[in-house]
Amino acid sequence: MEVRFHPEAAEEVETARQWYAERSPPAAEAFLVELDLAVERVREAPHRWPRYGKGARRYILPRFPFSMIYRMKAEWLEVVAAAHHRRKPGYWKSR
Repeated sequence: MEVRFHPEAAEEVETARQWYAERSPPAAEAFLVELDLAVERVREAPHRWPRYGKGARRYILPRFPFSMIYRMKAEWLEVVAAAHHRRKPGYWKSR
C-alpha cells in the first residue's frame, strides 16, 4: 500500500531532521531510519495501531518524542502529521 505524506507532515519531518542534524548528524540519520521503519510497519498492518481522533491512527516512534499520525484512504495511507509529543494534541486535525 502506498504511503503519502501531507505537505505539512513532510515539512514537520524536515524541520525535525534539521534540528537533530544541527545537534548530532547521527541522531538525524537515526530519526529518519526510525521514521522509515514506522512507515513500513504501518504499511504492513495499518489497522494494528490504535485509533487517535476521528478517522486517524497513531504510531509512536520508540526512540524519539514523535508520533506518526495517519489516515487510511481507499488506496493509500496518508501521513497527516509527524507530531512532537510536546505539541498541542490534535493540532493536525484540519489537514
